[in-house]
Amino acid sequence: MSILIHRDTAVIIQGITGREAVNLTREGLDYGTKIGGGVTPGRAGRDVYGVPVYDCVRDITARQQVDGSIVTVPPRFTRDAVFEAIEAGVKLVVVVTERIPRGEVAQMVELARLRGARIIGPNCLGILSPEEAKMGGLGGPAVNVRRAFKKGPIGVMSRSGGMTTEICNTLSAAGLGQSTAVSIGGDAIIGSTYAELMPYFEADQETQAIVIYTEPGGRMEAQLAAWVKENDSRLPIVAFMAGKFMDDEEMKGMSFGHAGTIVEGVEDTATEKIARLAEAGITVAERIEDIPGLVREKLGVAA
Repeated sequence: MSILIHRDTAVIIQGITGREAVNLTREGLDYGTKIGGGVTPGRAGRDVYGVPVYDCVRDITARQQVDGSIVTVPPRFTRDAVFEAIEAGVKLVVVVTERIPRGEVAQMVELARLRGARIIGPNCLGILSPEEAKMGGLGGPAVNVRRAFKKGPIGVMSRSGGMTTEICNTLSAAGLGQSTAVSIGGDAIIGSTYAELMPYFEADQETQAIVIYTEPGGRMEAQLAAWVKENDSRLPIVAFMAGKFMDDEEMKGMSFGHAGTIVEGVEDTATEKIARLAEAGITVAERIEDIPGLVREKLGVAA
């Protein structure tokens, strides 16, 4: 199975007539995603690859079921677009846009919490359930997605969109398919952390293990380790920690890769994170190519 999205998930795209959104529309349709409409104020009546364009989200929800929205509008309009989707009853919002002010992201996340919605991102490549559907740019064109992502029992979560694809491609080449891959976003404030997504994977009986990509900085790994121990998770987890060079004292207060990875103290360092993960039974891979072997070892499956 998959989490969050599947082949019958009804999706819309806000900002659909923008250049990036046009590409996302084509890629999504080619992969089989059910994209039932798009929104660009003032451009109702047009279409993008046959997907009708409306002036607002409610013009679509009044006509059909909408399960998820991909938000691609410019940063100054993103908060309003996310608010519009959530208040129209959309329960899953993938925010592709980057450079959104932190205060506005916090407001988006709080509204989602109050309305029982789930935000993925911002500044992410979205969600992909192999052979089912995708929301966002994860994996790129459908032909590349089909090559890198295969259906199977491994859940994948990553701060980095590119590394999400790299890890899935590595797993697929080793015969380990994925249930769902989630690019959670690299900003300091995001809608869904590793720990917040774990209950979805935990509830999916076909998911048998988790792989995460992580970096120095931030508190998400500590939250994940705590969640795993507190909930006695059934899922074995393998993590790949990039940026170990950031443990150098001279790097304190610096950011590696993403805005959400500022190393503020010793608890944020790769060394401390690895120790914390290990304490929770999470194995850390030295190299990406080691991940499939470690996953098989966790599952007790022969190569």
